[in-house]
Amino acid sequence: MPQAEEMGQITTLNNHWSNCRIGITGASGSLGRALTQKLRSRGAVVIGLTHGPIPSAEPSDDAPQEWVQWKCSQEASLKSTLVSLDVLVLNHGINPQGRQTQKDIKAALEVNALSSWRLMELFESLALNAEPSIRPRELWVNTSEAEIQPALSPTYEISKRLIGQLVSLRWNNLTSNQRKVFKIRKLVLGPFRSELNPIGLMSADLVASQIVQQADLGLNLIIVTPNPLTYLLMPLTELGRMIYSRLLGSGSTDNQ
Repeated sequence: MPQAEEMGQITTLNNHWSNCRIGITGASGSLGRALTQKLRSRGAVVIGLTHGPIPSAEPSDDAPQEWVQWKCSQEASLKSTLVSLDVLVLNHGINPQGRQTQKDIKAALEVNALSSWRLMELFESLALNAEPSIRPRELWVNTSEAEIQPALSPTYEISKRLIGQLVSLRWNNLTSNQRKVFKIRKLVLGPFRSELNPIGLMSADLVASQIVQQADLGLNLIIVTPNPLTYLLMPLTELGRMIYSRLLGSGSTDNQ
């Protein structure tokens, strides 16, 4: 059956995710599990990066093939794991809801913004200094539509706006040569059902499907939300940030 074999080879070649090593923080959460299932079904190898104990449950389609433990402020310990990844998905986070104590503010900033920023820096450095590869390494950052709209949680909104602006700033300052080997995608997601938000309007499975489909289309700004305003406001926000950054900045000279 030479024709069947040939078709199988073409399918494998056309599947961007086949044998792709993808690390996901927050992999044990609702969206992390849904993303894992979608990416594994396309042939990816998923590495779950978790703060908690490594799950001992029986293997399943929505569980990573590998688990690695890490802690905020100890991102450098992940270097040996990150160097082997084709894609890093930053999906971890906390939501203090209405709590606004100093402790809650500090925790939200550390988990939602600063730890992600440190992982971004580390993964970018590894990607830009690695041997040339057929495909660019990719960084996906889940910022949430709380980056630009109320989420009934002021502390959460502030932390998400911080990481959202840092992602925009970094992307706008990558040179054209750097973008050939390192791609950043921003995930702007509306409310979906999870432990952090049990009354979300969307299912995690729907959100994960849309994320992967939009990534397949090559989109760097991935938006999944029932709120039509976000589809208008977020691109305008990114455009404004790009213009502002280019008017005042001189471009990136890092890692060249």
